[in-house]
Amino acid sequence: MTEDNEARTEPAVRPANKRGAARLSAVQALYQMDVGGSSLADVLAEFEAFRLGAELDGEQYREADASWFRDLVKGVVAEQRYLDPVIHRSLVAGWPLRRIDTTLRAILRAGAFELMRRKDVPARVVISEYIDVARAFYEAEEPRMVNGVLDKLAREFRSSEFDGPAKPEQSEEPEEPEEGA
Repeated sequence: MTEDNEARTEPAVRPANKRGAARLSAVQALYQMDVGGSSLADVLAEFEAFRLGAELDGEQYREADASWFRDLVKGVVAEQRYLDPVIHRSLVAGWPLRRIDTTLRAILRAGAFELMRRKDVPARVVISEYIDVARAFYEAEEPRMVNGVLDKLAREFRSSEFDGPAKPEQSEEPEEPEEGA
């Protein structure tokens, strides 16, 4: 295989759009709140003033949809007591949510929130976006775990968007025609 062919077989990294950048920033903000104990108001103010589309320590942050960012962070914080048990049920047995890495927990919470409350975004888009966010932090199994957990949640909360298992009427035996019909 040539170098050109090898490069084509690697997953393409898509540049983030404004909502994608907002998702990434929301995960960072949630992480900061979880680890540093920062308040919601402080984190929102810091990110909006110094990070979303700004340069910090010589690094240029992508322009992000500030209202999407706020909606995600506020929504996760407001609904975390509901989100955590839902995510926990979707994890492999023996891996409670509290054992999951803080960054990965933030990704799962934001993705779960979006699947449950932002029905205006197709579930497959939400899953794909959070897999990309996971790839920004991890190279190993974590993006697959995000895919598995969010796919399970999407099928639970938005079953109409997926083919899903065969419906009972499809698996039943065809009815016998009535006599004389």
